[in-house]
Amino acid sequence: MRLEVEIASKTFKSAAGEQHDVIAGVAFALNAGEVGVLVGPSGCGKSTMLRILAGLDPDFQGRVSRPAGARIGFVFQEPRLLPWRSVEENVRLAAPLADEPKLSALFEILELKAHRNHFPGELSLGLARRVALARAFAVEPEFLILDEPLASLDAALASRLRDEIAMLIDGRSVMTLLVTHDVDDAVRLGDRVILLSPRPARVLADLPIRTPRGARGEVEIAAIKSEIMRRIDGCPTKQGGS
Repeated sequence: MRLEVEIASKTFKSAAGEQHDVIAGVAFALNAGEVGVLVGPSGCGKSTMLRILAGLDPDFQGRVSRPAGARIGFVFQEPRLLPWRSVEENVRLAAPLADEPKLSALFEILELKAHRNHFPGELSLGLARRVALARAFAVEPEFLILDEPLASLDAALASRLRDEIAMLIDGRSVMTLLVTHDVDDAVRLGDRVILLSPRPARVLADLPIRTPRGARGEVEIAAIKSEIMRRIDGCPTKQGGS
């Protein structure tokens, strides 16, 4: 399993007919079991890029190569749960053949065991995000896409959910692409950090992290974050559309 990305250009037209450049040269590859993290400022085109990689947006110049028929798990920025379906029903709609022991283990890790029969309107944002993660992992993906899964959560909850995501990824060795603007999340979850410029997005740096996730100490994490921030601070800003 290998993902190869070469996006030369992605543009869109505003309601006024003006053309906006979103992506202007992004190339990288991702291997099976590897966690790549796209880090860039808000509005730089990260979510647009994920839709292209998932095959949801074919309107771009370039090439995306991945094995045909690969199972994809996608966690969007918003949980996107069906409000008239229970937690378990939302998950089973994506994975109707999921067996009970695997589903129960997934609910246990994501702290959803007591919420299987609850409806989305009864859930906090943190719990709704967990349901979206359970739905993505239930399909046993070969390629997992996570779009800002920890955004808008308080620090303690984000830290706990980040640990749960790491546990699920490590237990399945799934190729994962995570989007975030949080450098701490990137360093604690990623095997590689791909820095993007402001819109139109370009790759500023592709930084491998050699030490396995579970073995990274706080001193090493701080040093990697410092290097990333140095690269980001050295990038000239550019104004773009929203």
